[in-house]
Amino acid sequence: MAVQSTERTGTGPQRSPADRAVIRKVTVRLVPILILLNFVNYVDRVNVGFAATPLSNDLALTSAAYGLGAGIFFIGYFLFEVPSNVMMHRLGARVWLTRIILSWGLVVIGTAFVQGERSFIAVRFLLGVAEAGFFPGILLYLTYWFPARERARVFSLFFLSVPLATVLGAPLSALILQYVRIGDIEPWRVMFFVEGLPAVTLAFVVIKYLPSRPAGAHWLTPDEADRLALIIEKDRAATRASKAHVRGRDVLKNPRVLGLIAVFFGIIYGFYAISFFLTKVIEGLQQRFGTHYSPFEVGLITAIPCAFATIAMLLWSRHSDRTGERAWHVALPCLVGALGVGVALHLGSVFLIVGALSVAAVGIYSAIPPFWQIPTLWLTEAAAAVGLALVNSIGNLAGFAAPYLTGWIRDATGGFETAMFVISGALVGAAVLVVAIAPRRRAEPTPPEVLALSVPSS
Repeated sequence: MAVQSTERTGTGPQRSPADRAVIRKVTVRLVPILILLNFVNYVDRVNVGFAATPLSNDLALTSAAYGLGAGIFFIGYFLFEVPSNVMMHRLGARVWLTRIILSWGLVVIGTAFVQGERSFIAVRFLLGVAEAGFFPGILLYLTYWFPARERARVFSLFFLSVPLATVLGAPLSALILQYVRIGDIEPWRVMFFVEGLPAVTLAFVVIKYLPSRPAGAHWLTPDEADRLALIIEKDRAATRASKAHVRGRDVLKNPRVLGLIAVFFGIIYGFYAISFFLTKVIEGLQQRFGTHYSPFEVGLITAIPCAFATIAMLLWSRHSDRTGERAWHVALPCLVGALGVGVALHLGSVFLIVGALSVAAVGIYSAIPPFWQIPTLWLTEAAAAVGLALVNSIGNLAGFAAPYLTGWIRDATGGFETAMFVISGALVGAAVLVVAIAPRRRAEPTPPEVLALSVPSS
């Protein structure tokens, strides 16, 4: 008997109960693992920011040297991202993701043994090499399991792990830095060693429990696997005709792709400048206002902006899906983020400054999930796969530029005020450009029954 994948009403195609059931089953099985992986990935990427001050003091690093080490991660990431995605396509998601996760965990553990500026910079470069391909690999992996309407919502759930990694990771790292003592070993070395272990452990979970494709999922019945394959194929067929037929090798010549790279560069400039230097900014407030915070208190304060960003990002991305609008759902948060960053250090109390930084984090984080839906508005599957990798890898070079330039400006001026204005400028530029280049047509609004599928339940 043929599998019926959709039913139609006067308002357009809707998922049948059987379709919704299989998509919910896939969501419950896969999304928690992916969220956990991204949580650990982001903690291991930015925990250098949590340990910025003691690490810099022990290794005698200037702010520029620390920023270079923090940001050079993205050079390795850029150079090896496309080759990593090619290997994932050849070897399968399960095997290659296992390699990525295991290698980055081992490099994070190795960070505990750095001895000076050169070894610090080298290990951060190697971490970028090890992680290359993880994020676009996950984006590609989602296309194997979810049609476009559900994929937008699943991605927003997946990306929630990023602000949560700061909300939970910053206090956890601060607790290790403040209270864990093993002989004469510096606490920041213990932090890197301990926080690299979860990735090593998760590599073995992935190789055993994360199937590459629906056909390899033992927890799907043959009927469910066939139904899911039919849903995804019909979804691709329905959208293929409305998209530009850009060949994969021509993606980098496409003006809109080049524009998206610039937009993402601006967003990520703000994202990582805040991520890597937020702890240092908060510690600088102690001198300005004559206060003192323990490392744990600094960790808690650091978590506040990302706690607000977690809630705002989920609500804003749901609104984008309900309306089908993408460009302004990127531009408006960028402008909000620019405002928060620009005014933060010109306010007169710690409370107001942390409030402004929270506004900045809300804006920067909320822009990212809608942004990643824009390329699929005009690129077909093959071109979209290449385009996503290029936008992510080249745009993420801002992750190198932002911490290095922020540190250099801090050394040159003695404060973070000028660096904050540069961040604001990058965000304003991203807002203007995304409105100029994004397609005018809207994505198909996500129906209520699909939005309901974005929350895993038993």
